[in-house]
Amino acid sequence: MSDQPHAGHSGHGGLGKYIAVFFALCFLTLCSFWTYSDLWPKSLDNDATKRVFMMAVSCLKALLVVLFFMHLLWEANWKWVLTIPASLMSVFLVLMLVPDVGLRMRKASDERLLHAAVPTAATAEAPAGEKEVPGDGHADHGQE
Repeated sequence: MSDQPHAGHSGHGGLGKYIAVFFALCFLTLCSFWTYSDLWPKSLDNDATKRVFMMAVSCLKALLVVLFFMHLLWEANWKWVLTIPASLMSVFLVLMLVPDVGLRMRKASDERLLHAAVPTAATAEAPAGEKEVPGDGHADHGQE
């Protein structure tokens, strides 16, 4: 056996690099737990800030895994031709769906609000003409 590294693994840097990435992933996991601990700064104590911080930590962890453990750091430059457009399209798709998902109940009908999983102020009282059917807990919608 020769002591020469294999041609496909010559630039991977050895075990030390993977151990460093492992400890970086452990530290980033601790950062995720930090957001909901008592040590989190009170000036940043709102849900939106915590979610943005955790999303940034999650993206950084995913980047480390993809670059080192999936060996994309040592791939040829063609990987950027495939990943950058796909990433941009996925971000674009998410941003285009945010208003649709976030505002979907703004113009909901009374019937949809009545059958919503979480009651809202509009569903506090059932619309006129509906009566409870004994035994099954569902409202009668004029169907005989």
